[in-house]
Amino acid sequence: MKQEVITELSTNDLLEKLEEQTLQLNRMKLNHAVSPLENPQMIKTNRKVIARINTELRRRELENK
Repeated sequence: MKQEVITELSTNDLLEKLEEQTLQLNRMKLNHAVSPLENPQMIKTNRKVIARINTELRRRELENK
């Protein structure tokens, strides 16, 4: 998910996406521990998406102060 897409989403949508991405990351980590993933780079990509979402949420929080 690119930064441009993240900035266009509403705060509620971002919170939903954050929860979804976090669950997906946890599932991927568990599956990778049991048997290697086909593309282990997806874990890294997913972590970066979560970080982008958290950054955008924090930016909006600071703007509202």
